[in-house]
Amino acid sequence: MLIRASRELTNQASKTELTGGRRTKFWFNIIFAAEGLAIAITIAVCNTTSHTELIPPIIAIIVGVHFFPLAPLFQVKLYYFTGALLCILAIITLMFMPEEVTIGEYQINAFMSVVGLGSALILWGTGLAILLIGRRLLAIAKK
Repeated sequence: MLIRASRELTNQASKTELTGGRRTKFWFNIIFAAEGLAIAITIAVCNTTSHTELIPPIIAIIVGVHFFPLAPLFQVKLYYFTGALLCILAIITLMFMPEEVTIGEYQINAFMSVVGLGSALILWGTGLAILLIGRRLLAIAKK
């Protein structure tokens, strides 16, 4: 929706801004590759050591940490908050939640459930906030 709406804006980017865009894209790719590599290593180590229950919280920490360099790269301070929330969620889950919870006759993987649902809420909230910020910036740019 934001991309479609932004096409209506006049294209007045300078050569300096275009070079900055290439630099941003380069660093985004580096950050994204490092995140993917860290996740792959985590999965391999957790599988090798038979601690697969640790995969969801460690991945949440990796994803949270990856937001910290994205914040200055894209100049979105909200990403600091998103990264911190994801890391805190994973750490609190590891420290205070049992690995499994029994509800009635069902065993539930608490690490997966708490980290998965919590991360989803954090990331959907961030997406909604970015959408609202983008709509406000588009409205200002159209004036």
